[in-house]
This record gives sequence, structure tokens and C-alpha cells, in this order.
Amino acid sequence: MTDHAALLLGVPAITKPVDTHCPYCALQCGMTLTRDTADWTVSARDFPTNKGGLCRKGWTSAALLSAPDRLTTPLIRDRKGMRLRPASWNEALDRIVTDFRRIQAEHGADAVGVFGGGGLTNEKAYLLGKFARLALGTANIDYNGRFCMASAAAAGQRAFGIDRGLPFPLDDIPGAEVILLPGGNPAETMPPIMQYFAAQKRRGGKLIVADPRRTPTARAADLHLQLTPGTDAALANGLMNIAIRDRLLNDAFIKQRTTGFDAVRRICASYWPDRVERITGVPAAQLQRAAHMLGEAATAMLLTARGAEQQRNGTDNVLAYINLILALGHAGRKHCGYGCLTGQGNGQGGREHGQKADQLPGYRKLDNPRHRAEVATVWGVEPGSLPGPGLSACELLGELGSKIRGLFVVASNLLISAPDADNVSGGIGGLDLMVVADMFLSETARRADVVLPITQWAEEDGTMTNLEGRVLLRRRAQAPPPGVWTDLEIFHALAERLGCSARFDTEPGRVFDELRQASSGGPADYAGITYERIAKEDGVFWPCPDHAHPGTPRLFLDGFATADGRARFHPIQYRGPAETPDREFPYVLTTGRVLSHYQTGAQTRRVAELCEAEPDAFVEINLDTARGLGVAAGDMVRLTTRRGTAELRARVNRDIRLDTLFVPFHWSGQAAVNRLTNAALDPVSRIPEFKVCAVRIEKMPAARASSAAANPSPSSRE
Repeated sequence: MTDHAALLLGVPAITKPVDTHCPYCALQCGMTLTRDTADWTVSARDFPTNKGGLCRKGWTSAALLSAPDRLTTPLIRDRKGMRLRPASWNEALDRIVTDFRRIQAEHGADAVGVFGGGGLTNEKAYLLGKFARLALGTANIDYNGRFCMASAAAAGQRAFGIDRGLPFPLDDIPGAEVILLPGGNPAETMPPIMQYFAAQKRRGGKLIVADPRRTPTARAADLHLQLTPGTDAALANGLMNIAIRDRLLNDAFIKQRTTGFDAVRRICASYWPDRVERITGVPAAQLQRAAHMLGEAATAMLLTARGAEQQRNGTDNVLAYINLILALGHAGRKHCGYGCLTGQGNGQGGREHGQKADQLPGYRKLDNPRHRAEVATVWGVEPGSLPGPGLSACELLGELGSKIRGLFVVASNLLISAPDADNVSGGIGGLDLMVVADMFLSETARRADVVLPITQWAEEDGTMTNLEGRVLLRRRAQAPPPGVWTDLEIFHALAERLGCSARFDTEPGRVFDELRQASSGGPADYAGITYERIAKEDGVFWPCPDHAHPGTPRLFLDGFATADGRARFHPIQYRGPAETPDREFPYVLTTGRVLSHYQTGAQTRRVAELCEAEPDAFVEINLDTARGLGVAAGDMVRLTTRRGTAELRARVNRDIRLDTLFVPFHWSGQAAVNRLTNAALDPVSRIPEFKVCAVRIEKMPAARASSAAANPSPSSRE
């Protein structure tokens, strides 16, 4: 009996165990799916990344495969203000093509925007970029990865000439004598990775965490630098000042393998410890200890995460930290280097193959004539026919209803993930057509004019590239429900209706073969990677230019990816965040994730066990701050910024700074913290400043609080 027949008869198909990977974070833990009854069972694989470990999200991930509110038919809104209704695929696709053609005829090709996602497989991300540029002819495509790792990517490109989350395998982490981790909490966001830090500790290694909160990761550290949000560059420059003063530098490494240090030396001369303590709130004695731990270690690593990166100055922050690691000589050697703890499942591969505003496959650049010619040859078009670079994610969303009149959203929940979300909501209201392709009726899909039901992780084959740059293979375990299409099938059908003669294959393996060809010769070269090699070798590290090449687990051992092989220092002056506390908004708001949920919660809020573990949003407040406000644990409070308000339950402890409030971003309605966050952009990476804005907090009146708690927003459980 086929899977489809079994589903139609209501009888589960009996399948062999399927080795695949978790649908969540960039660790991409290996797992096995087994089904011999109505339900799937998840077991952990002894895979090189997770080594038999899974977090609670991974263990419960199979629940998504039988979610009762799964979309199984297209939906159409006939006119604004009307309800979505079921429609056939032909009707939905014809509506999309008719309206997109009209919009482009009236407003130009770039009036239709495309918004992708960091959870898309490499095949889908590649074909989405091709679809936008060839079938729609628009320059305006970007993706939600712009909200995540963009600052780290930009800094890596500038300092080393290439961006790969970790330029070394995870197995190198235990060999680092000291690790500096600014703005990361992997104990909650990526729990299986903590086994590498535990192994480092067993070897006598030390961990330094820089974070405004005493997170589970910070509690595991040997030194916690509890800095004020938004002061990372000052902290990094202060550590450099001490390293210079106390002669901790590796002069030979600086001379032989880098360029530009003298300008950094001059800048950092003014960041003496007492001044940096006043800026960051980190005691000078702790700065001294951290600098010497790093400077006296034989091997050390720098691992940044969203806390340091999601700021208006995120690229500068990362570059300032990289300056430190270069000056100490902790790069280009085994058990050393800079890495980014990439967040989304395909956050690495998703930023390599063309769904970014300025990018072509293989990490090529749209404004590079040679790169355009190379990809145009593979696609069978003239280089001049390719659109130029378009608007970045926040800029694209800021033009909704204005320059952007139509929007195609693929597997992204903008109304929860984007900063200043109320402004985005208003822009959506001004669109002539919004199309959303998703597995569930997310908050964003509810606002769409056309909704397309798509396959999820265990219903299709495809590759993912994890935080190490290891290309992995997700395997199909079951057929999708009847009526559900793959993204590749949608791109093919729309391109055909739009009259595009370019090839849009629907079979993942053939799309990957085309991706390999398109990436060949580029910085992220997949040419020598095949499905067969991935399965046989437990993944293949890029670059891998041909079949005989073993892949590249470690970059930079023989030189950096710059024209002269040297890493680049960058002189960085500390600049404050776009908003700082004042009398009207006296606290700092920062955001992040919690153990039981992932991203916008569109998946994890549908898993009962995860909802039971963390049912509602909250604001974390320091105990002394709460007392001064008359707020007790469990009270409902209202947070207000210059953009909006949110109503949340107070969680009180001593783990957070007195001046800082923390809210996770997984919830919607009145608990949606991104209604408050600031869309101020980094000038290089174009990442928004999720991690810092000025906020006011007040205890809600008892009657209003009771009403808010008893009657959450209809979409708050979406």
C-alpha cells in the first residue's frame, strides 16, 4: 500500500526507519524516524554533530507530522475584508499570476517582492532565488535570515574574505583552552552542543560568557561578563586595550598573517578599563581577568551569537571581537578561530545560494559582472537580463503598500519575526496581493490573499547546511497529505504560467545537481557534493570543488580567503544603540529564545508537550527592579516603547541586570514582543536592532490584568 493510499483510507503506512535530521536549529541533529502504528517515533542517531543527543524540541518533532490544523488545500480571499475560502490549485495559481502580472504592468517588475526563509532546504532556497529573478524578473527578494546571522556574515566576509558559520568542525571546540561567547545561550537554544563545552571543561578549558542575563549558559561559565545591552564593541576594545598594555599580543602572527593592526592599536588606546567599566557595567577586574585568560591560552575561540549581532552596530561588534582574537593569534590554527553560532536550520545554506537581495548561487555577488556571467550561463540567459541587488528584508517590508504592491512569502511568519511588527502589519494591509506558502495558517498566512499548503520536513528530500558548513541530507519519511504541494512544484507551476522558459525542476536531486553546477567556482562551492557522498560520509563540508576533493572541515589553516591570504583588522569605535533609556522609557528591552520554543512558535506552539513546558510569554525582571515597581512574580505588566505595547506576565529573579528587561519572541497577539522592537538597521549587514530599545514597564490594574490573562488574543496560540 502506498503512503497516499494509506492516508486516504485512514490507515498508517508501515515504513522502514528513516535516517534524517531535526527540523529546527542549525545544529541539524541526526535522528531516525520509525512508524509501525499511527504515530512516528523519534530516536537520536549517533551522528557527528549531536552524537546521540537531542533536545526536547527534537524529541517531540514528529508531533508536527500529524498536527490537526495542517493546511491541505489552497485558500483564497476574494476581496479585502472577506474570509479565506478553499480553492483549487488551478484557481489559486491563476489568481497569483493574474494579479502579479497586473501589479508589474502598472508599477514595474520590482513592485513584486519575494520573502524567503532560513528553514528552506538548499534546493528550495536556490530555486526561489532563480524564480524571483527569472520568472518574476524582480530585484526584490530577501529572507528572514537577514534578521539572524547577517552581521556575523558581513564581519566574516570583511575580516577573512568568506563567511561560513564555523570555519572548523564542532569537534575542535573541546581543544580550545578558552572560549569567549558573546551574546549566546546555546544551553537553551541548541542544547546538544553543550556536550562539546562540557568536554572542553573536562580537559581543563575555560568558558567566558558576555550576556546581560545570567542564562543557563552563563551559569556554566567560568566568568560571566554581565554587560549592558548594546555595548559589545566597547567591551571588545577594552579587552584589546588590556592585551596591548600587558603585552599579551602574538606579534609574529600579526606580522605574518594579518594587516591593519596599527589603526586598531590607536583606536583601542582610549578604551582603558575604567572607561569601559562605565560604558558596559562590567567591572575592570573582570575585564582584566578575561583578557589574561584569552591572552595566556595556547588555543582560544570566539563564538558570537544573536546578542552581539542583532544590533544597529552588529557588524562593528563582531569585527571588534575578531580584532581581539586576531591580535592574540587565535585564528588559522586548529582549536582556534572565530565562529558564529548560526541559528536557523538552514541559516548557513540559506544565505549561500541566491535568496538574499544581493546574492547569486555559490555565495556570488549580484554586482560582480563575472559572477553574473557565470550564473547566467548555467541558467541559459544573458547576464544583463538579471536584475541588480534589491531591498534588504527590513527595507522591503518598509515599502509594503508603497513601492512593493505584491508579496510572495515562503515559510516565514513576518508578523511575529519582523521588528516594529505593527508597522509591517499596516504595510500588509496596503498590498494588492500577498501570497503565503506555509504548512499552517500562521499569523501571517491569516492575512494573506492566497495561501498555498506546502510540505514539511519529513515529506520531502533535500539538503541542509549546518552551522559547521557541513552539507546534510534530509530524507522523506512519508508522503504529504493529499492536496499539499512541494515548494519546488509551486515554483515550477508559477514559472510555467508566467511564461518563463527557464528550467524549474520539481525533483530535489535534479535541483541539487543544478545548484552544484551553479555554485561551481564560487566561494561556497558544492560541485563535488552529491546525495550519495553526503549519506556515505555523514555530510560533506564546503568548499568541495570536485568529486575527488575530500571537503574542507577547516578553513584558513594555510591562509585566509583574501586576495593576499591575510586576515583584515578593522578599527572600530564604539557607537551606542539607536535608543538609550530616558525619563519616559527608563529601561532597556532585549529579546531572545527559550528552551521549549523555536523562532515564531508556528511549529512549537502546536506541540502539546512544549506548550505545557512553556505555555505563555513573559517578561524577565530583576527582583529589586520589580520591588521598586510594586510588581510581584506572576503579575501582569504592560511594556511600552515608541512603537507599541505588549502585555505579559512578570517573571522575577536576580539573573538579569537591574536596567534590563527580557522577553522571548515566540508568541503573538498582545504578547508579541516584536511589536515593540526597533527596526534601526546596521549600515553594513542591514540587520535590525532586536536586542536593544528603550522601554517603559507598568503594573496593569487588577481588572485589566484579569481580563488580559483570561482572554488572550485569538492568535496568541496560533
